[in-house]
Amino acid sequence: MSLNPFKEVLCVILGGGRGTRLYPLTKDRCKPAVPLFGKYRLIDIAISNCLNSNLKKIYVLTQFNSESLNKHINRTYKMDPFSKGFVEVMAAEQSSGDTNWFQGTADAVRRCLKHFNDPSIKYVMILSGDQLYTMNLREVINYHSEKNADVTVACNFVPHDQAHGFGVMAVDNNGKIKDFIEKPQDQSDIRKMSLWHEGSLSCLASMGIYMFNKNILIDVLTKDYKIDFGREIIPDAIKTKKTYAYQFTGYWRDIGTIKSFYEENLMLTETVPPLDMFDEEWQIYSRSRFLGPAKFENATVKDSIFSEGVIIAPAKITRSIVGLRMRIGEGTFLKDTITMGCDYYETAEQLEDDMQKGIPALGIGKNCHIEKAILDKNVRIGNNVRITNVKGLENVDGPNYFVRDGIVIISKNTLIPDGTVI
Repeated sequence: MSLNPFKEVLCVILGGGRGTRLYPLTKDRCKPAVPLFGKYRLIDIAISNCLNSNLKKIYVLTQFNSESLNKHINRTYKMDPFSKGFVEVMAAEQSSGDTNWFQGTADAVRRCLKHFNDPSIKYVMILSGDQLYTMNLREVINYHSEKNADVTVACNFVPHDQAHGFGVMAVDNNGKIKDFIEKPQDQSDIRKMSLWHEGSLSCLASMGIYMFNKNILIDVLTKDYKIDFGREIIPDAIKTKKTYAYQFTGYWRDIGTIKSFYEENLMLTETVPPLDMFDEEWQIYSRSRFLGPAKFENATVKDSIFSEGVIIAPAKITRSIVGLRMRIGEGTFLKDTITMGCDYYETAEQLEDDMQKGIPALGIGKNCHIEKAILDKNVRIGNNVRITNVKGLENVDGPNYFVRDGIVIISKNTLIPDGTVI
């Protein structure tokens, strides 16, 4: 590597597919565009890790339901032109030679290789756009250099009983990957990949972060048309390329389901959360909105997070996240709930017009009781509404709500009339 290898690294963030397990949050957006912690988007985590690691050449590959993600990136990440850095969207495109859309992770990168022809780029780092972690990616680059590797796969320990949801690997004493199985379903495969780590049976799982020498990446993607890194490219690479595992020991979560999304959001309300969002040395970047500060009118609050621009009447809020511009009415009780906020404020004229039409205003009305729920953006919750999953449902699609793993979800732009009980 050169004296400044970070200028030779191109970061390619995969913008996600349909995200069916996160539905209905992915009804109108891709996974990386899903709002996070009241003011961010999932994609902000991956981009912030790159920027904090001084990696400033970033492509985000998008395809499905990408309008919201594209808009967020274009409005948020404006690089100094003198830095030669960029954060750019690279959307799936049809061409005269290929009229298909991206077929998988490897196929997406393969289809974009023609745009990676800058001769100063020697290495390509591929990252997922829907994971939760803070990681100094420079350490991966240094490890890759020290091992003189062709390919490096970042990995983390996961419990033995969760291995079926990840690509798991076995490594030798030098860190070289000996075997790799993507999402093994056979218990014998999981057992042979298992090892004791910190007193429990665990597996080394791929984080979906891959570091390639650019010439090696071109070689493995153009010699055939395999479409997925985990299922095909990495298992093949360990046979013919110097493929190593970089073991990351910090906090890392793959946000793949409603349950994991819900739990990982609310963990930020803990006294000492596993992910430090308040570290000024490793900031999480997002769009600046220049909203007013949060306003409370004699509210009772415990273990909760509030974003800019919220207006809270005398209400009681416990272990919840209240998103941008959210209004919560008098007498309302909120517990174990995530609200994603609103994209805009209603004017006094609009509020009066809503009242005349009998339409609830944006936000949550008066005397509501909401527990264990996710309220997507721009919801209108009327007065005296009760959302507590009174029937104890696990998974169901209702007329104006969804239930996943016992969590009630009110999807984007939904209106819940006065007095509704869910």
